[in-house]
Amino acid sequence: MTCAVQYLAGGIFVINARRRRAFRGALAATAVTAALAATAGTAFASGDPAGAARMRAVAGAQQQARAAQSLGPRARVAGTVETPSFAMTAVHKQTAELYLYFTDRKGGFEPREDVGVTFEAIADSIDVDNDKDGWSDGTWYLGKDGKLDYDWIDDQLGYHTQRVGTGWNIYTTVLSPGNLGGAKEADLIAVDMAGVLWEYLAYPDGTLTSRKRVGTGWGQYTQIAGQGDLTGDGKADIVARDKSGVLWLYKGTGDYKAPFAPRTRIGGGWNMYDRLLSVGDLDADGKPDLIARKPNGDLLRYSGTGNTQSVFQKPVEIGSGFQAYNLL
Repeated sequence: MTCAVQYLAGGIFVINARRRRAFRGALAATAVTAALAATAGTAFASGDPAGAARMRAVAGAQQQARAAQSLGPRARVAGTVETPSFAMTAVHKQTAELYLYFTDRKGGFEPREDVGVTFEAIADSIDVDNDKDGWSDGTWYLGKDGKLDYDWIDDQLGYHTQRVGTGWNIYTTVLSPGNLGGAKEADLIAVDMAGVLWEYLAYPDGTLTSRKRVGTGWGQYTQIAGQGDLTGDGKADIVARDKSGVLWLYKGTGDYKAPFAPRTRIGGGWNMYDRLLSVGDLDADGKPDLIARKPNGDLLRYSGTGNTQSVFQKPVEIGSGFQAYNLL
């Protein structure tokens, strides 16, 4: 479905704006927010998945417009950024309210942004940066009903969404560490309830190839994370924590038929955390970082080193109070 012309609050809302690659433009983003504000209450009350996804996309467009303006002549150019900086999605455990934490490019996050909708119908949101400008240009939304959609906003501020598939609730974990198959687009991996690892290669419009079985025994892991190249060889890697608290590195191979090399041990003691995830580059050094949360809500950053001898630097605390959220 394409929504370049959106019908909101009983009226027609049309944006005719040029953004080029400098993003959507602050004025246009402000207009989007003003128009959607009238429907935020309805979306919040109903928990409508499509409305929640749309509002999240608009919030991201706003932030990217502000970031592009602040960078000025240093604005990141498409095709030049290998490690993106995505927003961290936080869903309040009690109210299901959706908040976004955008990176401050200094190793942490800006103050949270209240998107104005609930997210209770969505199990996960998976951002991708296919044009390599450092920001999200598309998002897969995995519904708790097993439906998988792909949404994006084009250069003319048209909002697009399409159904990619159904039955995805057979998986315990779904994520995109980046490009696994050698093409431009970021791909998906998923672990099913039997511990089998599956790979889906992606097309530009977010649709996927048929799944390919690429591993077994992944049920031993309680957390899997990754967003980009951890080891400096230009291939997307992931890390996985097993039930005893050991963190393992799976180096990307660049071969979609066998996307990961045999695991290597990073270290033990990772059971002190109840959530591991990556939103890319937090500290603007061009390397992907890992976020770890303690059960008490303390949030820590493990900065990536770009080498296999010591994958992460020592942890740095970057926030507290995050036990209130499900972090996606």
